[in-house]
Amino acid sequence: MFAGIDEVEWASMEHAYGPADDVPGLLRGLASADPAEREGALDGMYGAVHHQGDVYACTLACIPFLFELVADPGIQDRGSIVELLTSIGGIDLDEDDEEELDEEEIEGAANYAMAAAAVTAGAGVFFELIADEDPGVRLAAPLALATLHGHPVRVLALLRERLPAEPDEEVRLALVEAAGRVALRHRPLAGQAADWLSRLAAESYAPGLRLAALAQLARCAPEALPGDVVRVVAGLLRRLRTTPADAPDGADGTNGADDADPVVTAGPDDDPGPAADAAEERGAPVTLVGQLRALSAAESAGRTAPWTADLLRTLHVGLDDRVADRTALLTDQLRSPDLRQRIDAVRMSAGLIRAWRGPYEELVRLVGEQLASPEPKLAEAASHVLEELFGLAAPAADALAVRVAADPGAWVKEWASGPPGLGSAVKALARLGDARALPALAAALERPEVPHDVGFAIGYLGAAAAPLAGVLRRRLGEIALDEGAYDRANPLLCGLTALRAGEAAPEVLRVLRGAPEYRGEWLRTSALRALGSFGSAAHCAVPELRALIRRPGTAAATEAAQALWAVDGDAEAVLPVLIEGLRAEHAHERRSAVTALGGLGARAEVAAPRLRALLSHDELWLRADAAIALWEVSGRAEESVPVMLAAWERNRHVRVRVAECLARMGAAGAGSDAAHVLRAELASVRRHNAMDGGYGSHDTYEDEKLLALCRQALPGNTGKGPTT
Repeated sequence: MFAGIDEVEWASMEHAYGPADDVPGLLRGLASADPAEREGALDGMYGAVHHQGDVYACTLACIPFLFELVADPGIQDRGSIVELLTSIGGIDLDEDDEEELDEEEIEGAANYAMAAAAVTAGAGVFFELIADEDPGVRLAAPLALATLHGHPVRVLALLRERLPAEPDEEVRLALVEAAGRVALRHRPLAGQAADWLSRLAAESYAPGLRLAALAQLARCAPEALPGDVVRVVAGLLRRLRTTPADAPDGADGTNGADDADPVVTAGPDDDPGPAADAAEERGAPVTLVGQLRALSAAESAGRTAPWTADLLRTLHVGLDDRVADRTALLTDQLRSPDLRQRIDAVRMSAGLIRAWRGPYEELVRLVGEQLASPEPKLAEAASHVLEELFGLAAPAADALAVRVAADPGAWVKEWASGPPGLGSAVKALARLGDARALPALAAALERPEVPHDVGFAIGYLGAAAAPLAGVLRRRLGEIALDEGAYDRANPLLCGLTALRAGEAAPEVLRVLRGAPEYRGEWLRTSALRALGSFGSAAHCAVPELRALIRRPGTAAATEAAQALWAVDGDAEAVLPVLIEGLRAEHAHERRSAVTALGGLGARAEVAAPRLRALLSHDELWLRADAAIALWEVSGRAEESVPVMLAAWERNRHVRVRVAECLARMGAAGAGSDAAHVLRAELASVRRHNAMDGGYGSHDTYEDEKLLALCRQALPGNTGKGPTT
């Protein structure tokens, strides 16, 4: 084995962490009889040689030796090596990707192409592994064939031939998944694959296999799904809760579609069981690969069918914009007596609501019911989902209030590093504007270290949080103006800003005057915004503000000018400062000046030519802000609206900002083009900021805000259709 490995010039190559002269040791480690050494070697392969999916020259040089390992039945954990080869050779670059490559990425793209060619050339070995004695190898081989082999017709035929002979349930599911992968990669075969999957889904197979077939149908041929797919899946889930994992096909004598809920032997909120405890006792694995395996084992501990969650996630991805079906399916799961199915459903509900618009009242109410579960994982998962929903969490408001009142110990979360933060349930309740969050916020403000996000929570409560103004003011007055002042003062300043608590002007002015050098600009900005929110109640700060605007062209001068306008209304004093701010070096500083000029309205009409000149600026956000400000100071929409609509189309994240302006204009003022854009947004089922593979904590809030603004801008719009 490894003939010629020492003849490769490994030292002349590099991987993610430097010279690749350690790669031969990693390859030999994969062949070790010691499980810890094998795991460490695999960790090194993923961590350095195939770091985050990258392919280096040393990765290419490894491929023949990895195939050698896979073909040797004496090597243990070969399934992991098959997965590694699948990852190395399975990266596709489509034409769009290739067009976007810069010079530095061309070499990497060439490596991906060579890796795909090399692994595909050797993929015939996976045919032999489909019936290997090692279940781990049989589990990895189907996806390797579907991903890498150049003859998909042969692959699909082999998958169908192997299924009846395969004794392991999880491997059978992998065979079905591989068929779906073949159909997705080779569309001419989609019909053939869908016919087979449809038979598997409809005939008297085990419920797990039928569920897997439905999941793959949803991915590759959703039109072939049964019309009553929700009812069918609900029946299969009921069977999976009660059928032993190793039961033969049809062993329970039911067809899985119309069963009533059978008796469940385990309690609905049972502890995950001894397997999870045993995993904890073994101690934390040292390698990343080991940690991932441990997490997977802990997640699967005690489950009758641990792969159910993956199948349901695949099904949901395939159902895509069929929001009604997905909602109905999750609603059924959330009513399940099986704790783990409810945990899965809560997590998947977050993904659905985050990406798609729809009527979610009942789904959210059921998520709220999970807050009462004695199982911490379920209750915590539910509170995290509700935290992201803001106003959409209203059907769960009472459940949140009960949860918050019952668990004062969870009002604030402490972290190993970083400042404390509010607990999820408290944040969710506050984001609803529910005054029942006040006791938790009041207690948080009395802590030695105030949670970093308490000011934002107060902002959502609005006037209901007015009783907190006194403690905010007192705590701000106690802040030492040293290097840690910003972290301690900013949450308090945010709260006072939200409450427009003008009585706190002296305390805020003290912070403004005494801001330390470290993060001093940030702290002064927070203080200036607080003073601006107080309006005329902050008149004591006017001399300080006038002094600050004497340095035009700086960020501090722009912020001070905004505050002075809000406090004193002296347009003559602030206008020259803001106009000078339009020449600032950084785009974000120019945007601040632009926005401030727009806030002056007609008093800043003299700045219209300068704002007009910014309509062609390279920075999209600056163009959009300039267009909005130009309308605000001139009252004329004909120049501004085309720029705003162009920005709307080019960058979805600017839409809320544009919609705010269009709502003030009204559809008639904005013109027919704007009305068309607004109606198209309201007709879309997908959230405007939905991302594949990522999300922001305020995405749902921002999208719901956009919808509300679109309706506001279109009087007479019913709001009916796919929007909430």
